[in-house]
Amino acid sequence: MTLLLTVLGALLCSLTVSSEVTPQRDFNLQGMAGKWYLIGFATNAQWFVSRKGSMKMGTAMLTPTADGDLDISYSSLSSDGSCWRMNNLAKKSDVPGKFTYTSWGNENDMRMVEIKYDEYALTHTIKTKGGDPTVVNKLYGRGVDLSAELLEKFRQFSLETGILPENIAILPKNAECPAA
Repeated sequence: MTLLLTVLGALLCSLTVSSEVTPQRDFNLQGMAGKWYLIGFATNAQWFVSRKGSMKMGTAMLTPTADGDLDISYSSLSSDGSCWRMNNLAKKSDVPGKFTYTSWGNENDMRMVEIKYDEYALTHTIKTKGGDPTVVNKLYGRGVDLSAELLEKFRQFSLETGILPENIAILPKNAECPAA
């Protein structure tokens, strides 16, 4: 019973922290446009725990829409040479830098936490499926390399949002998928 209460307390603390994560104040949707490399990925989701060893860097093309939404096209080259692709339309909210979308049965609440538009972007997403929330943090770069300080900032942010240290990954570099 004590273990259960401890786990529930930790979960509530992590959810409280996550719900307080806010988008960058001066968020600029047009500044997000273009190609980004997915460099860091962190989550306590069970699927990630079993697959993180096989994950590699991928690319995301972000395209703002005329309505203020964000079209996200992600691709990653698999070890067998095939490409894994995913597209989502993230709908704007009444808070600049906060978007919602549905993917794989999850309701996603994504916040653009910290961005230097020509260098990196840190995102925080709360995924909810069947009332069960999971946090996913991502670190994107305009290039494939980011400074050790930015990688550490990502690690610290992930720890602060309740992610276990072993579930914070800096993804290995990878060739890009051919244009679709």
